[in-house]
Amino acid sequence: MSKISAIAIAVAAVLIVAGFTVVRSFAADNAPIPQEGQAAPTFTLPTLNSPSTSLSPHDLRGQVWVLNVWASWCEACRDEHPHLVEFAKLKALPIYGLDYKDQREPAQQWLAERGNPYDASLFDGNGRVGIDFGDYGVPETFIIDKQGVIRFKQIGALTPEVLADKVLPLLRKLNG
Repeated sequence: MSKISAIAIAVAAVLIVAGFTVVRSFAADNAPIPQEGQAAPTFTLPTLNSPSTSLSPHDLRGQVWVLNVWASWCEACRDEHPHLVEFAKLKALPIYGLDYKDQREPAQQWLAERGNPYDASLFDGNGRVGIDFGDYGVPETFIIDKQGVIRFKQIGALTPEVLADKVLPLLRKLNG
């Protein structure tokens, strides 16, 4: 291995560790970032299309639901979005979007052009809720059970394979 390659690997490792440290330092009250099997963070956010209407996980208790973190500026979200639109047609469970560090008008236009798979999309303009979920890049997707516990976390874009092989079997299990 050349000296330049070794330096590049060391720099990359330091940047990854620093990135995780920064994300954790921004979590509300330095609370631990939730993992699968832990309670989803609590929040109340306005919806993208109606700023006077808000939604929280408490409103969704008693049902299994998806939280998909996305943004109009996100390239990987463009790849994921058609799969979410198709998945939403199954009406297997409610799908909520978390519009992360975005602006309302471009986000609304993005959904109007590409289709809207969400029962509602929540507006997280400053990224606070995304950070509380430990989100360090979009897209990310969470399945939250009837008690408000995270049962699945997908870092990166959902694919048809992930939906068929992981998400649908989990939904059948959680919905009995």
